[in-house]
Amino acid sequence: MPEFPFESLRRRPDVEAANLFAVDASDRLILDEAAAALAVAAPGEVVVLEDHYGALTLAAAARVGAWADIRVYQDALSGETALDLNAADLAGSVPELVDIVGSYRHLPLGAELLTGARLVLLQLPRSLAALDELTGTIARFAAPDVTLVAGGRIKHMTVAMNEVVRRHFGELTVTPARQKSRVLVASRPLQGDASAETWPRSVVHPDLGLTVCAHGAAFAGTTIDIGTRFLLDFVDRMKPDATTAIDLGCGTGVLAAALAQRRPGLQVLATDQSAAAVASATATMRANGVADRVRVRRDDALNAQPDASAELIVLNPPFHIGSSVHAGIALKLFEDAARVLCPGGELWTVWNTHLGYRPALTRLVGPTHQVARNTKFTVTVSTRR
Repeated sequence: MPEFPFESLRRRPDVEAANLFAVDASDRLILDEAAAALAVAAPGEVVVLEDHYGALTLAAAARVGAWADIRVYQDALSGETALDLNAADLAGSVPELVDIVGSYRHLPLGAELLTGARLVLLQLPRSLAALDELTGTIARFAAPDVTLVAGGRIKHMTVAMNEVVRRHFGELTVTPARQKSRVLVASRPLQGDASAETWPRSVVHPDLGLTVCAHGAAFAGTTIDIGTRFLLDFVDRMKPDATTAIDLGCGTGVLAAALAQRRPGLQVLATDQSAAAVASATATMRANGVADRVRVRRDDALNAQPDASAELIVLNPPFHIGSSVHAGIALKLFEDAARVLCPGGELWTVWNTHLGYRPALTRLVGPTHQVARNTKFTVTVSTRR
């Protein structure tokens, strides 16, 4: 088998730029540390978690063979799509990989994904809560002789990650660093540990009359970030005549739940590309008694929504892509909001003031004016032309 063509992998449909990469040194290090186990793995024994754009899954499949039956979980829908697009590209351009599209399958986090797994490859999440849920779920369902090979860039790793892994595994080895990356190798899962059953967590916020539920990878967890809190002050002013609304990039669903609670006439759609966010928001709606008026859907931006179909969209956009501060993701969300808003529809956005999004919102959506500003955030409303 020739060397795997990592250089051909792309990030699409995620943002692509000169400083954003589909593969990094941690992908290669994870695969190198797992090479011996991959060489003897039987079909169905390998699971890949949080693969960024397909490097781990596709390179592992190339080593195990066309019938690898690798089970894959990626929180980000854009990551799933990138994996599928990269697989199709390889199948069409590398004769030895013509069958690679059928060598893996996407599954949700849980028993079907992990039962019988003997080798798990993991790109370490930056969130300790996400790592706790992932490793707890592996320990609960995987085979007793499972080996976890988890890696990341050293600048994103902390000693606390070791302690999280040790909650769920009896043995942990930390490998030497290479190219600013490192791998944790864990074995002997503590299968009597039932902590994986405690997700999602929930917290009541009496000041807002809301209960927030969160899985480990959900942004802000069970807290309410200060940008969202600022935007909540204006829920009653958001297009008063609207009968439908969308919480774009809903996270745990705080804005959607507040809209449904405070404006009983609204039907709300909450969307996020994160599987953890969608599961969290679904639980949040149930906890607040508004599940009958809020639909929660997993979607990359608003791809599944028709043009000119929304009266009101609310948005607290992220300003990071992975570890990079990058405006691309916010601009993508603004563009999709503009497409989905009907003429006269409103986009209410809260953003870090230093990012200066107002010109972009005016250009992409329509006339934009500032509603409020505090020491850190600006709230704007943009009206679709």
